[in-house]
Amino acid sequence: MLIPYLNRINELSRKQSNSGLTDQERSEQKELRQNYLKMIRGQVQTTMLAVSVVDSKGNDVTPSKLVDEKKILSDQNR
Repeated sequence: MLIPYLNRINELSRKQSNSGLTDQERSEQKELRQNYLKMIRGQVQTTMLAVSVVDSKGNDVTPSKLVDEKKILSDQNR
């Protein structure tokens, strides 16, 4: 999934390196970075909740914490 405002984050970063940012641009950069991190964390969580660990004998050995998180998510979606 392409993050829609990643180009703006990069643009502000380049400008910060070259000529500096105004207070408004620094504020915008901070907000964009926070939103970016929130989105990435959500993607990682979604991926992790889709993971199951199986040993060489075919037994499910998924860590209990992950199983519990999957159950909580499943219950929330009902």
